[in-house]
Amino acid sequence: RSQESRERLSVCSKLCYAVGGAPYQITGCALGFFLQIYLLDVAQVDAFYASIILFAGRVWDAITDPMVGFFISKTSWTRFGRLMPWIIFSTPFAIISYILIWFVPDISTGQVMWYLVFYCAFQTLVTCFHVPYSALTMFISREQSERDSATAYRMTVEVLGTVLGTAIQGQIVGKVDTPCIKNPSFSWTNSSVAMEELNMTHDTESLTDTRNAYMIAAGVIGGLYILCALILLLGVREKRESSELQSDEPVSFFQGLKLVMNHGPYIKLIAGFLFTSLAFMLLEGNFALFCTYTLGFRNEFQNVLLAIMLSATLTIPFWQWFLTRLGKKTAVYVGISSAIPFLIVVVVLDSNIFVTYIVAVAAGVSVAAAFLLPWSMLPDVVDDFKLQHPSSHGHEAIFFSFYVFFTKFTAGVSLGISTLSLDFAGYQTRGCSQPEQVNFTLKMLVSAVPVGLILLSLLLFKLYPIDEEKRRKNKKALQDLR
Repeated sequence: RSQESRERLSVCSKLCYAVGGAPYQITGCALGFFLQIYLLDVAQVDAFYASIILFAGRVWDAITDPMVGFFISKTSWTRFGRLMPWIIFSTPFAIISYILIWFVPDISTGQVMWYLVFYCAFQTLVTCFHVPYSALTMFISREQSERDSATAYRMTVEVLGTVLGTAIQGQIVGKVDTPCIKNPSFSWTNSSVAMEELNMTHDTESLTDTRNAYMIAAGVIGGLYILCALILLLGVREKRESSELQSDEPVSFFQGLKLVMNHGPYIKLIAGFLFTSLAFMLLEGNFALFCTYTLGFRNEFQNVLLAIMLSATLTIPFWQWFLTRLGKKTAVYVGISSAIPFLIVVVVLDSNIFVTYIVAVAAGVSVAAAFLLPWSMLPDVVDDFKLQHPSSHGHEAIFFSFYVFFTKFTAGVSLGISTLSLDFAGYQTRGCSQPEQVNFTLKMLVSAVPVGLILLSLLLFKLYPIDEEKRRKNKKALQDLR
């Protein structure tokens, strides 16, 4: 009992740890929702080159996670810890590169390379922040209950970060109002009229104000990034003894990677959440288009997205209570499957704003479970790995970085699937309405496909072997080893 009391974390420490997760979510949400529009309409990059920038940035972002995990595993302990120095030194450079993403350089050539370089640079630097931050879970306490509680605090703040990212960027640049084209399938005879209508949104004065708004938003978000990093560094102490066992001996990265990838519970957990992440990212990426075109709520989709994020934020404490009472596997089944009936209802019933908000709130409940549970279950897998390989240590970053890698990989897959599907269906850029094939495709992307992926993930979770009884046995065995 005295051992457990020494391992307990104060509420202040948990809050400081949780705040460290906000920068990744705030910047990621702002980039995810607004970068494509910014490149096309504000920076006026050709659509083909804009797609290259976005796709290359996503691919590079996924590749950097295992790379950073490798270098972290080679990092020696310092008086600040092994993970904290990465967070300290990456923060200022990440903020500079983030602000430069939203700056329009006064150059006729090389503009594409400008955005590609700084977008990839920011993804690398934010990975240098987020991978060690994720692995920090294993170094704040040896107690599973304390790590789970800190993870719940973190997920609550991270979901709040998505709300902040959307709200700050949306409110500051919300003055930009691009009118839609009533008949996007125009012929060559009336193309000049349509282009004149489009060019009205790109006059010099309006474009300058828009660019300034994006820079102001980048500055505000950069300031929040610094504030959150300072709170994390001043309020959390990295404990070397929280992760190490008495028999620890160093093992090479590639040997450790082989051991990690052969660990059955880790592979089964990743496989389950791979399909879960793909389902919710398809829903997230296409819900705004679905509300705008299929449901006809062009002026309401921002509020609907906000309802999803607020619902997710408010229900994370509930899921933390639920998993401590009934177990994490039960929480997975109940939390993730709860979205299925509502996703079916929203496409079966006629367009109704009241029903849409109900679906948004229900989807937020499932989003909260999908946010919380992977990060709550990963430490259990790491503990199980340590019992099976007591002579191998220092691989926490591998577990967390490769999970983030697979999550980002699914984000790239969902982006590619959505874009290609809508393109094949005949999506009309800036159209006030879309062809029936596009509406049908959107229904598939926000309902049928996510439901199928969720059902598949639930079948995979049946194979996950670490239940509550197994967790208790692992906890007792780890205490004996220490």
